[in-house]
Amino acid sequence: MSGDINIEGTVDERFIAVREQFERNLASGDDVGASVAVIHDGELVVDLWGGTITDDDGVEKNWERDTLINVWSTTKTMTALSALVLADRGELDVDAPVATYWPEFAANGKADVLVRHLLSHSAGLSGWQEPLTADDLFDWEKCTSLLAAQAPWWEPGTASGYHALTQGYLVGEVVRRVSGASVGTFFASEIAGPLGADFFIGTPASEDHRVAHVIPPDIGLAGADPLPHDSLVYRTFSNPPLDAAVSQTVPWRRAEIPAAGGHGNARSVATAQSVVSHGGERNGVRILSEAGIERIFREQTYGQDLILPATFKLGIGYGLVCPEVPISPNPRACFWGGWGGSLCINDLDSRTTFAYVMNRMGEGTTGDMRGGLLLYAAHAAANAN
Repeated sequence: MSGDINIEGTVDERFIAVREQFERNLASGDDVGASVAVIHDGELVVDLWGGTITDDDGVEKNWERDTLINVWSTTKTMTALSALVLADRGELDVDAPVATYWPEFAANGKADVLVRHLLSHSAGLSGWQEPLTADDLFDWEKCTSLLAAQAPWWEPGTASGYHALTQGYLVGEVVRRVSGASVGTFFASEIAGPLGADFFIGTPASEDHRVAHVIPPDIGLAGADPLPHDSLVYRTFSNPPLDAAVSQTVPWRRAEIPAAGGHGNARSVATAQSVVSHGGERNGVRILSEAGIERIFREQTYGQDLILPATFKLGIGYGLVCPEVPISPNPRACFWGGWGGSLCINDLDSRTTFAYVMNRMGEGTTGDMRGGLLLYAAHAAANAN
């Protein structure tokens, strides 16, 4: 306990500064309910949760050890990992045209779009041309077939433009075509299950009692300022119009929305992703080879993103360290985060994976200081030796 704020879990004394910052986040009201986890050199050195949540019945209660929350685009790290596992097994070639696995995708000038373009937000398909509703996101066939039919919005491979929702359907359909299983099923059987990671892409009814509702931000995905309706940003973020409260609904939870609909907590995010920072293996379970991890660090684009107001260096499936996004003091680190503030960092040099998830969403899609200060404390401890 810390004052009136319930904080539970464990922390290695070397990482006590992470707990102290976690306490400050909750005591200040910046966080309402949250969890943070750090896996360092094979050990779960930080596993903390605290604050309060609201459940499906509208009841306010404590954030518990096994609480689940929609983590928005942090889900993309799990979808990317699924594709990378298939690539590592030689079943998927990231340098091959998408149409090799998904023939319909070649329509409208996309015959030369490569799988790695999907994994680096550079395929030119950051949104749907045809108008969609939020309910359409639950229709896999509709979402994927529309993307297969449409023309790119810019020349694929030349620049990144954040594929906020579409990336999950694009990569997920490739996973499905290659493996024969939906991306949620593949992730569950090949990654989450073997690792014991309590994370779902498509959350079953059996877990509803554990799900916390997000507290939506005041500003939607498109931001506060009016945008020209023909702009890439508007076309990406306004179709379909998305209110974060949709994640509180059962249809959203059940659907496989592999870019934004995953449910987990900091421990489960860190458990699944720590194979990247730990040579492809966790608790004796090998998920990737060393060469499979190296694939992540093949730079695809580096520059101003066409959608997000930031400069990114993107590898295959993850963002990479660069001066504009200094997410680690070490050069070999990769990351992604989610709308409202969730965050996952894999630091290969210090053998550390950091994860933070929360229910009170901040404004914007590029994170905020709640996760940032926790990450800073974790890096300081992990790199102290």
